[in-house]
Amino acid sequence: MTGGLLAAWWDGPADGPANMAADELLAEEADRRGDPVMRFYSWTTPTVSIGAFQRLEEAAACPAIAGLPIVRRPSGGGAILHGTDLTYAAAVPKSHPCGGAPQALYDAVHLAAIAVLGELGFAAHLHVPGGDDPPADALLCFSRRAPGDVVVRVPRPPAGLAADPKVLGSAQRRLGGTVLQHGSLLLSRAPAAGMAARHPGLSDLSVGPATWTPRWLADRWGARLAESFGGTLQWQAEAFATPRLVALTSRATRFLDPRWTARR
Repeated sequence: MTGGLLAAWWDGPADGPANMAADELLAEEADRRGDPVMRFYSWTTPTVSIGAFQRLEEAAACPAIAGLPIVRRPSGGGAILHGTDLTYAAAVPKSHPCGGAPQALYDAVHLAAIAVLGELGFAAHLHVPGGDDPPADALLCFSRRAPGDVVVRVPRPPAGLAADPKVLGSAQRRLGGTVLQHGSLLLSRAPAAGMAARHPGLSDLSVGPATWTPRWLADRWGARLAESFGGTLQWQAEAFATPRLVALTSRATRFLDPRWTARR
């Protein structure tokens, strides 16, 4: 699409406020560089991230995620239980071809993931809305479907499993001169959750032993996305937070503030 570099960071686990603060700073980094950037990360403890427009009371009252820490994302979308997923954040300047049309960035990131899943033998594809879709306003992201979500075709699903379970969903927010997109690729069911939140991940849907690691997925996914942008992937030598600890600590205070979490 544009050429140039896709800078990427492979980060260790952090808590919810620190992860959300880092993602906002990632958007600012994209604006500063004038190029797309991406961050892959995990969580120190199972945590629920709710969308910017979801009601905290609804999430707190959901039995399947009761008692788990909750953080509010700057992006929209449904609630996600993190801990058994590969979480990513990508940001592009508004001048980028994917910065003007929301679906363009969704599709670019999701099609790159589909290509990688295809390498592993998964029949993954973009979801096309149908009459049998679950409610669009379901609390949990993986209990709903949106156009362009990544689903995996299961020819003969066992009882209780959808024919096309969702494994990747994303949400966006425009911040200043950039578009920030968060997403979650499910790797396995979440043991910390009640049954309603134990959505199947890649290891649950695989026909054989897993031949991938989260880092391998991130590396191939980032490379595929960079190719779609007409550029190359460049992994950064240090964690995203390392040179930004002061700014990150300051920004995280907003996500720690109960007034932010309960703003809706």
